Amino acid sequence: MGSFSIWHWLIVLVIVMLVFGTKKLRNIGQDLGGAVKGFKDGMKEADQPGSDANQKIAGGTGQTIDAEAREKNKS
Repeated sequence: MGSFSIWHWLIVLVIVMLVFGTKKLRNIGQDLGGAVKGFKDGMKEADQPGSDANQKIAGGTGQTIDAEAREKNKS
């Protein structure tokens, strides 16, 4: 009762295709794929030594921004 069979999922797929249409679903898929690709490229760029992303992180003010750490330093 808790799991759906393949026929349930096929019926849901057909209803979604009828509501949205294949062209809109294809555009959504392309947009999602582009977003995932951009995210992966950004992660690769951040992992490279000497990249701008690493320099921005390392070039901070050197201050701790954790609230608990600030409270310990003040007392």
